[in-house]
Amino acid sequence: MCEPSDEDSAALEAGRLMFARPWQFRLGVVRLDQLPPADRPEVAFAGRSNVGKSSLLNALTGRRNLARTSNTPGRTQEINVFESEGIALRLIDMPGYGFAQAPKGKVDAWTALIHRYLQGRPNLRRVFLLIDSRHGLKAVDEQIMERLDKAAVSYQAVLTKIDKIATAAQADVLAATAARLAMHPAAFPTIIATSSQKGTGIDILRAEIAGIAG
Repeated sequence: MCEPSDEDSAALEAGRLMFARPWQFRLGVVRLDQLPPADRPEVAFAGRSNVGKSSLLNALTGRRNLARTSNTPGRTQEINVFESEGIALRLIDMPGYGFAQAPKGKVDAWTALIHRYLQGRPNLRRVFLLIDSRHGLKAVDEQIMERLDKAAVSYQAVLTKIDKIATAAQADVLAATAARLAMHPAAFPTIIATSSQKGTGIDILRAEIAGIAG
């Protein structure tokens, strides 16, 4: 196994330090005009309902209940904003798209909110597109990716629940996801495989976010 380079070690340490600070929930919004001023970079977490966004945010920040988790798809129905004092970056937790146990009108409303945010937030630096390792990319993910391509918004695939599939299957889902991403011009080439439960890949994702913050 190769030892990490000095550059890699520095990036991992920067990520560790960023998320060693306390992060807090600032507010949840249902309209874009309720968002804080676009005065610092933002990274957003998007994905299908029940893909594990809240669990991933909790693992990133080391806070068990920073983001509310639920086994019910569609529980997050607002854009939730998280900040840490002294960090010039915001974390944005988006409502899950796709299937949700909620009235169609409500689902349509928050799906439209997702699209408006992703296409119109000037300080959005990257979208982390969460994909359940057990299921891979779905048609609804491709729709979001196409919108991001058109808006020239950079996005990066994050495989969640990687511990839930066998080692051989992990390689297969990574390869299949990479092949699909290669067809999308705004997709970031590197895929991050994570497990919120086991901690796999969390340090790498922290380092990636710290690099965006500068």
